[in-house]
Amino acid sequence: MAYEGLMVSVSGIRGRVGEALTPEIVSTFAAGFGAWATAQHGNNTIVLGRDSRVSGPMFHRVVVAALQSVGCRVIDVGMAPTPTIQLAVEHHHAAGGLAITASHNPVEWNALKFIGASGLFLDGAEAVAMRASVEGGFKRATWDKLGTLEEDREACARHVQAILALPWLDVAGIRAKQFKVALDCCHGAGPTVFPQLLEALGCEVHAIGMTPDGRFPRSPEPIAENLKDLEALVKRTGAVVGLATDPDVDRLALVDERGKAIGEDWTLALATRVVLRHKSGPVVTNLSTSRILDDVAERLGSRVLRAPVGEVNVAVRMRSGGSPIGGEGNGGVILPELHLGRDAPVGAALILQLLKDEARPLSAIVGEYPRYAIVKDKLDRPAGALTTVYDALKAAFPDGAVDTQDGLRLSWPDRWVHVRPSGTEPIVRVIAEAPTEAEARALISRSREPLDALARG
Repeated sequence: MAYEGLMVSVSGIRGRVGEALTPEIVSTFAAGFGAWATAQHGNNTIVLGRDSRVSGPMFHRVVVAALQSVGCRVIDVGMAPTPTIQLAVEHHHAAGGLAITASHNPVEWNALKFIGASGLFLDGAEAVAMRASVEGGFKRATWDKLGTLEEDREACARHVQAILALPWLDVAGIRAKQFKVALDCCHGAGPTVFPQLLEALGCEVHAIGMTPDGRFPRSPEPIAENLKDLEALVKRTGAVVGLATDPDVDRLALVDERGKAIGEDWTLALATRVVLRHKSGPVVTNLSTSRILDDVAERLGSRVLRAPVGEVNVAVRMRSGGSPIGGEGNGGVILPELHLGRDAPVGAALILQLLKDEARPLSAIVGEYPRYAIVKDKLDRPAGALTTVYDALKAAFPDGAVDTQDGLRLSWPDRWVHVRPSGTEPIVRVIAEAPTEAEARALISRSREPLDALARG
């Protein structure tokens, strides 16, 4: 079944509100997911939550009705971070969960993310089976078997308490430091957990973007170029670190004490520096993550395993490999000690632990490591098959190590380039990293040539 303009991927459905994403579409997928999850697990409990987007309350009402229409017991956590919703699925032993959030997408987008009974997003096979259920039709409940609705207003508090209980988090030690922290929640769902966590860790917090109304004052993706206001806040307040998150609070980016955004790839690398001191094992990340993670892991006697882009792909590889920490270079830290999902608050706690342990500025810690320049480009997805592009690039770079798990990644000892179709937008991403920006841009330019040729037809 085709849905014009709708992005349908492993993680869910996503589109522009009022165009591809309508109440009718959301209702169909929500009801289909509820019916499928109930049949899979013999359990009709579904957890529901949303971020702060303007369209969120409308879709929230739609999803509640859709789930009740197939006999689900709906547990509503209200506005909450995506990782909080994932934890609530585990807490309630639910058959699944639905998060109404378009993550880092612009304000006109929203999405429905499908969470399995394990608290992980659906994997590829589960997503195919669920969509088949949606498209094949499902049975609605009669008047006497309609689903119920309950509220869970403690989900965010439980999330914070679970972080504070982590065995290698020295809460008393961090509190004693009385760190001055700058925070930017971008008018997303962050205010439901971040102030409580930072207060519990004894921080003096200076915050912007704390009105959770979904009217983003900056582009919501927490990449360096979008963090000018946070950089200024760090300088103005003398904070030891700036913390920036996206609207659904699963990604965290950092600004150092000088007021410089250091790049979202550093979040996972620095969190890894903390965790590997306490627990050994491989670190798992995706194919588009900076090799600074390899440098951090190698110094601590570990190695990096790479998985296709997508949180669930990383989480599944972590689970099978006994990984103590993993995540994505977009600022997504996954700590299985808490749960197998990207979690900005747990990332923030680990960064504060690092600053406590090191007793020196963030910029000094970062300065220990080699510097790389990572350049991220994108273009509209061409109509033709991308296999011809991959073949052309392998021929153009015969000395590169080839990885075809997810698009095409070519790598060398100090650089790499990754070309892949996005699962969340109708684009192709081209990401490259090298010792200098000029070298990374040269890789991007060379890799774009067959893509541009395909687009021209």
